Amino acid sequence: MRKDSPALKTALQKLEHLHPKKIDLGLARIERVLKKLGHPEHKLPPTVHIAGTNGKGSTTAFLRAMAVAQNLRVHVYTSPHLVSFCERIVLANQMISEDVLLDILRRVQTANDGEPLSFFEATTAAAFLAFSESPADLLILEVGLGGRFDATNVIDHPAAVAITPIDYDHAEFLGRDLAGIAREKAGIFKPHTPAFSAQQSPVVRAVLETEAAKSRTSLRNMGEHFSAYAQQGRLVYEDDNTLLDLPLPALRGAHQTANAGLAIAVARTLLIFEPAIAKGIETASWPARLQALTSGALADIASKQDAQLWLDGGHNPHAARALASSMAELDASDPRPLILVMGILANKDAPGFLDAFEGLAHSLIAVPITDHASLSSESLMDIAKGRGIKACAADNLTAALDLAMGESSKDPKRILICGSLYLAGVALSI
Repeated sequence: MRKDSPALKTALQKLEHLHPKKIDLGLARIERVLKKLGHPEHKLPPTVHIAGTNGKGSTTAFLRAMAVAQNLRVHVYTSPHLVSFCERIVLANQMISEDVLLDILRRVQTANDGEPLSFFEATTAAAFLAFSESPADLLILEVGLGGRFDATNVIDHPAAVAITPIDYDHAEFLGRDLAGIAREKAGIFKPHTPAFSAQQSPVVRAVLETEAAKSRTSLRNMGEHFSAYAQQGRLVYEDDNTLLDLPLPALRGAHQTANAGLAIAVARTLLIFEPAIAKGIETASWPARLQALTSGALADIASKQDAQLWLDGGHNPHAARALASSMAELDASDPRPLILVMGILANKDAPGFLDAFEGLAHSLIAVPITDHASLSSESLMDIAKGRGIKACAADNLTAALDLAMGESSKDPKRILICGSLYLAGVALSI
């Protein structure tokens, strides 16, 4: 993956100084800028709006691959990025070029005229501007945070809405009331728009159904109106009218079957046909989601002792449970000591994350996350030890891999770099 040029880094840094808060939910500021830009949000192709806590990126990746397999030109907006900011904006199947991105960022700056505007609002306005000026058949639009007051929620008439599993995350912005979190994410429902939800807890499902009724949204729930499950090495999708026999997802982990099922439900309402759905499922790619690292400097260190090296950017307890389940499945077929190389932001639920690995992880190596407010290695080590996981610290990922290779176990190891998408970005840049 290419890194950002100095010119792009400078342009992005200028945006960070337009507003005192990195995140400040609300629509007034972005609506003001979009108006000055000529309302690019009204000049978009049919749009699928995706909200949720976990699985947004994977569901987007599946849906994008299905649409591309049907020869559609697809715009995509996701966040955050791993290595280059350009990853966030895909124009008609191609990652945006730096030249185009620099131009639209300059135009957003000019339209904003120095007024308060958060970084995400500015970059979302830039994305809408780019999308409005490049022909495409479909836009897949991922919510940044929450839903109702997220900067992406200026779309009046999406073609479809998808809600991935909802759980606790970003408590400093969304709170710790799960019903309240669900209400905020349901804020992207629009009248007479088909909406599709992954399987949810009873509380979340009740809230989504109530909010859908209020907004006159047609809500279809996984497990009731459609389902997806693995059977005899295949993915089976069922809804009221259809039974599809499909390949297993290219993305690893049992939870990806559910993400693929949600994407299929949306794809069918977009009239994407079965051959394209099948091809999309087996070709979808989404880095840092249970990704096997087999090349690069870190993989070279691991390969010296025949160690497996895995990377995942999940950073909350719900994601950790899915990740731990996948690690347990790997262990059942190929037992190896599991070593976590972990860094996590200080505002995340590190105890909840590590609860999922109690009795599964052999040891943990804590690392800081460069340029981010990560939890101290000492605190992370204490949390791990409290769950019966041996722990030590390293200054960086390379040193952590060297430490892992030096552990006394003679068995080939399984190493998992985890805890943060930002840490995953560091790993991929190495």
